[in-house]
Amino acid sequence: MRRLIKRIGRSAATRDFLCRVAALYIRFVHVTTRWEFRGEAQIAPLLAADRPIIPAFWHSRLLMAPLGWRHERRPKVLISTHRDGELIARTVRHLGVGTVRGSSTRGGGGALREMLTALEAGDSVGITPDGPRGPRMRVQPGVIALASLSGAPVVPATYAVSHCRFLDSWDRFVLALPFGRGVYLWGEPMLVPRDADATAREAARLELERRLNALTAEADRLMGHAPIEPAPAAAIEAST
Repeated sequence: MRRLIKRIGRSAATRDFLCRVAALYIRFVHVTTRWEFRGEAQIAPLLAADRPIIPAFWHSRLLMAPLGWRHERRPKVLISTHRDGELIARTVRHLGVGTVRGSSTRGGGGALREMLTALEAGDSVGITPDGPRGPRMRVQPGVIALASLSGAPVVPATYAVSHCRFLDSWDRFVLALPFGRGVYLWGEPMLVPRDADATAREAARLELERRLNALTAEADRLMGHAPIEPAPAAAIEAST
């Protein structure tokens, strides 16, 4: 069985087929869910002025995140270069979402430059600040560096659905199921000054983490779920 799975993984045609199926499933869940959108008024003036933003959402909320964007100019999304990241990148491309490949923290100088170029061109760039491997619901410093260098505001974003499964993965990934209710939440934009020193950047990192966790807990509460707890402090220290 393991050999069969490895063979499937090596087949480009099979990978593309699976990614197309995944994209169809995401669309199916989206159209069969009764969605509510909250907080869009906070980003509407920025988008109306063609000012790019940096949506930040936890890795666990990646599945339905691309379809929560209702502005006509689609954002790009930072996706890691490991094997799972390749599948995610192919899937979101079928949803009309462009990607930047790499990491904003782990040897990701090229990805950072590409994101800066996209923002300068007017494209918004979405980031999972705890991805690709955690710790869960803890902001890594790359998103703050990107905001400081670009001048673009970071905007906490999340979603929750009434029908879902919380997977037993490092991020407690939310597998959304069809025929339920859902809510997309946008938080208040955060600006990180271009001249922010290390202390100011760390304060901004902690504030983004606090806001994003509060927003995600509120979304889960609205859908009848207990909030997911962030990784403990020991996990953060081990990752640094």
